[in-house]
Amino acid sequence: MNERVDENKDLKRAALSFIVLMGVVSLFSDMTHEGGKSILGAYLSLTGASAAVVGFVSSFGELVGYSLRCATGRLADRTKRYWLLTIVGYAVDLLAVPALALVPENGWLWAAALIVVERAGKAVKKPAKDTLLSFAAAQNGVGRSFALQEFLDQLGAFLGPVALFAVMYFKGSGDSLTDYRRCFALLAVPALVTMGLLAARRLFPQPENFEPDTKKAAVGNFASGKKFTLYIAGISLFALGFMDFAMISMHVSRRGLMSPGALPLLYAAAMGVDAAAALAFGWLYDRWGMKALALSALLTAPFSALVFLLPGGVALYVGAALWGAGMGAQESILKAAVATLVPKERRSSGYGSFQTAFGVCLFAGGWLMGCLYDRSPAGMAIFSMSAELGAAALFWRTARPERGGEGKTAA
Repeated sequence: MNERVDENKDLKRAALSFIVLMGVVSLFSDMTHEGGKSILGAYLSLTGASAAVVGFVSSFGELVGYSLRCATGRLADRTKRYWLLTIVGYAVDLLAVPALALVPENGWLWAAALIVVERAGKAVKKPAKDTLLSFAAAQNGVGRSFALQEFLDQLGAFLGPVALFAVMYFKGSGDSLTDYRRCFALLAVPALVTMGLLAARRLFPQPENFEPDTKKAAVGNFASGKKFTLYIAGISLFALGFMDFAMISMHVSRRGLMSPGALPLLYAAAMGVDAAAALAFGWLYDRWGMKALALSALLTAPFSALVFLLPGGVALYVGAALWGAGMGAQESILKAAVATLVPKERRSSGYGSFQTAFGVCLFAGGWLMGCLYDRSPAGMAIFSMSAELGAAALFWRTARPERGGEGKTAA
């Protein structure tokens, strides 16, 4: 009996070590692409893109990055080459960001192409990587495990923009386009560190051993279940009203609400909230299940009104903070829910389905909101809030037990 208890403790410790390792990988990865994202909207505008183009490009990149995940998720389930897909995806994802430094003046088309390449790389890695994490999460609670990984991930998302702010503050030339190019070039450093850390895969060659096999996959189709269908509908509405930060940075830049050099600080603040929110929502998910998703959507809903309808100042930072809270939920408990609803043997396909639905709606909503912004910022804000409130209602419905007490969301 004691030996079995010791084995379980060792397995939990090893699983936690794996989660921390992948969290550190994500830390340096997010220093790269979230640092770049903090200035991307303003950069696209400086290279000749309109508001509608910024909304289209950022959303189309997300569409590519998410829609491909249905195929890459199925590929991961079929081949079980989780590590290979993760490493290849990271390589494409990360190296496209520093390449933005090479975009010529008025070359927004080149920047758009690199954004799509970066998103495609993320599509290759994400279902496989999330599946690897879900195996380890089974040992320590899916909500807390994904929250810990997201906390480390968002620590990098905070440090990346802060580093860019420091570069522009101390080494700024006064030419925003030149300064932004220098920032993208410097992001090659954390990108290379990330690729070096992935060599640690040798310590955990088969993370799938953390979670016992199940027989659930042989019975029915998880995608046909009512709870999974409601969940997909909920995350689709959530994505429809949740814009990319490029739209926020473009708005702030156009209205002169902050200096160009201070833009990364706004994003860094949002990422700090993201990290804290991920831990809080992860803890809540392991206790409340899907109700935690409903709370996250309700909390996120007012961000667009605060950012786009009020004249900056405190409202801008509060709106960015609520946007960051939505990101924290998106990257932690939305993934934890898939690990709860989908059996191990088909989980990459589950993540692929979830992420594809999310990405298609993120694209449609981002493009629509970009067009609405040019005509009526108030209409755009109303659209965003309505979608988030609709998502909250669907998440709450998903949390209700099915008849006979079956289907209650487990933590």
